[in-house]
Amino acid sequence: MRFVPCFPSAHARPAFWRAFATLALCLLLASCASVQRANKNESLRKLQYDYSAAIRWGDFENAWNAVDPEYRKSNPLSEAEFSRYAQIQVTAYREQDTITAEDGVVLRNVQIDVVNRNTLSQRSVRYIEKWRWDEEAGRWWVVGGLPDFWAGQ
Repeated sequence: MRFVPCFPSAHARPAFWRAFATLALCLLLASCASVQRANKNESLRKLQYDYSAAIRWGDFENAWNAVDPEYRKSNPLSEAEFSRYAQIQVTAYREQDTITAEDGVVLRNVQIDVVNRNTLSQRSVRYIEKWRWDEEAGRWWVVGGLPDFWAGQ
């Protein structure tokens, strides 16, 4: 029976260590990318929760802060438009599904049940939230503004 060493011979060691270091570096980079992706996803999950909570509790001014600054600048809401949101009470906010598009935009389909405080009529509104990652700001933004509870009325 012949003894076979488990370590490479002396002349093969530099190549072995070079290959080992390359493999270790690749694994380290992959784990860093995985951690960044996990942090980005956790950031989205938390922001979506905060946004939906603001809408559920009727805090539309706070929800407006999650809207893309470019959209807010080009489509500002007046005090009259904000006061219109005071006429409704959100009674349910349910996430239906979430899809990530090829361009990295996250689409979240939600159903929002609202009651008009003046007429006490209830209705359901389907709303698609579009979330985009802003690399410069290091955060997610809602693209397209707040839900339009009066579409078609």
